[in-house]
Amino acid sequence: MRSLIFPVVIWLATLVPASAQDAADAELIGELMAFHGSRAIVSVMTTHCYETTGLDSAYKAASDNWYLRNIGFLDLANRVIERLGGGAEGQQKAAETYGGAEIMSAYNQAGDKDGFCRAFLEQVDSGALDIDKSLPDALAKAQDIAAQ
Repeated sequence: MRSLIFPVVIWLATLVPASAQDAADAELIGELMAFHGSRAIVSVMTTHCYETTGLDSAYKAASDNWYLRNIGFLDLANRVIERLGGGAEGQQKAAETYGGAEIMSAYNQAGDKDGFCRAFLEQVDSGALDIDKSLPDALAKAQDIAAQ
């Protein structure tokens, strides 16, 4: 799962033209947009697995707990993005769409879909998909900027 988030970061970094902001800011904005992609990954798979596995309450609780653990990081990302000049039009939606599409692609390729959902639930419950664990470098950069 963690390996799915890194390509999102790289892809999102290409969405903001360098002429709009300096390259470092554009790259960081792309990385911070990946926070929203992470949220979409959890949301999409929670809904999908919730509807297909019979572990309904476990997925709902895991998603709710993920959100509570990560809402501060999402808010931080939004504040830093605004401080850096804002993202490109539709960039957050693109991050969310990309994250959701990538996790569904991984699910569709899985041989054992029930096992995929159970492993996903374990990853969410354990905190392995939390922003501070999956995107620590981008989080540290955002925290440094917010502290200035």
